[in-house]
Amino acid sequence: MATSNSTQRFSSRVDNYVLYRPGYPPEVLETLQRDCGLTSSSVVADVGSGTGLLTKVFLDNGNSVFAVEPNQDMREAGERSLGGYPRFTSVDGTAEATTLASHTVDLVTAGQAAHWFDLAKARAEFARILKPKGWAVLVWNERKTASTPFLVEYENLLVACGTDYSQVRHERTTERIGSFFDPASYQSKTFQYRQTFDYESLQGRLLSSSYTPLPSDSRYAPMLAELRRLFDTHQSGGHIAFEYETRMYYGQLA
Repeated sequence: MATSNSTQRFSSRVDNYVLYRPGYPPEVLETLQRDCGLTSSSVVADVGSGTGLLTKVFLDNGNSVFAVEPNQDMREAGERSLGGYPRFTSVDGTAEATTLASHTVDLVTAGQAAHWFDLAKARAEFARILKPKGWAVLVWNERKTASTPFLVEYENLLVACGTDYSQVRHERTTERIGSFFDPASYQSKTFQYRQTFDYESLQGRLLSSSYTPLPSDSRYAPMLAELRRLFDTHQSGGHIAFEYETRMYYGQLA
């Protein structure tokens, strides 16, 4: 997808994104500390930082973080949420042109974002801003689509009502991870993660996705009606769960 298009498509989703998108399991930070030498003094560039969900993980660890985000609405939401951290720096930039100085960061991360990048240009930019022996880290929360009857039907809902769901799924990028790191080697880890929703938050989670129709679209009302039916059918105690596999890929690009 063209970068310019992907940059703008979340502007109308910001409020729901802030409230209802998942964070990241603690194993992400633990793995980077163990395998990549991450300490509180490490400098991190979180690229495609959005509203700051992954950025916050590193700020809470004491890191200095450059949160690089091209979408103004998403970037400003991150600034409102994280502006109180003294080591937080918001940057208007892209994965292909971060504006950061060369060889200045220990870790470049992308959480739920690299499928929007021009991977070849982003790799070159990551290599440019990383210090020698620095690490590149790509992370996705991948919703399990068949682990429960609810998640099977939710996936069917997205296929039926999504505007371009099959075209923008991040798996089109995770299938090409090797080409991103090549000729360097990389490692991968998978962790389990879970979110629980009442109906209001489930609807917000659905509407945070860039591939769902907007209220002006004829598919919008039927989509929400089907979501209500799914919730009423499968809820337990007024709640429903999303199950994820958090997939992390990391390596040194030099």
